[in-house]
Amino acid sequence: MDLQHNDFDRILFFEHARKTAEATHAKNPSDADNLTRWAGALLELSQFQNVQESKIMIQDAISKLEEVLVLKPKKHDALWCLGNAHTSHAFLTPDAEEAKEYFDTAAEYFKKAVAEEPGNDLYRKSLEVSAKAAKKKKSSDLKYDIFGWIILAVGIVAWVGFGKSNVPPPPQQ
Repeated sequence: MDLQHNDFDRILFFEHARKTAEATHAKNPSDADNLTRWAGALLELSQFQNVQESKIMIQDAISKLEEVLVLKPKKHDALWCLGNAHTSHAFLTPDAEEAKEYFDTAAEYFKKAVAEEPGNDLYRKSLEVSAKAAKKKKSSDLKYDIFGWIILAVGIVAWVGFGKSNVPPPPQQ
């Protein structure tokens, strides 16, 4: 029951983040940070959908992240999120060859994120795990390891981004 309550809280949090990002985008469509937050929220929400709806949300997130890279080609968190999106899509793809293509694409984005932010342990770990996943898609333990890292990482990025976007004004003196 506690897990269900936590899932519900996560859904509410990320749905709010999605709606906030959508409203912000209407006012400022070239805000790369906002587009990244929006895509991160979509990736989180995709976990609570059926396979078909999840793929649609992931594709929407990928589209937003690609838009970010047009605005800021070296935005490391967008590169990393793109890696996560392609990894998620790979796990939803039953055809092993097609899934491998998604894993390979994810690894390329993780490499780019690491190149832009070499000191980021999460990016390096994501690259490491994606390389293993491309070789061993059938391993369910690896699948849960990767999903665990993705969930944790996307949650942290979205939480930090959401926190930055809702900073209260400084007290008046």
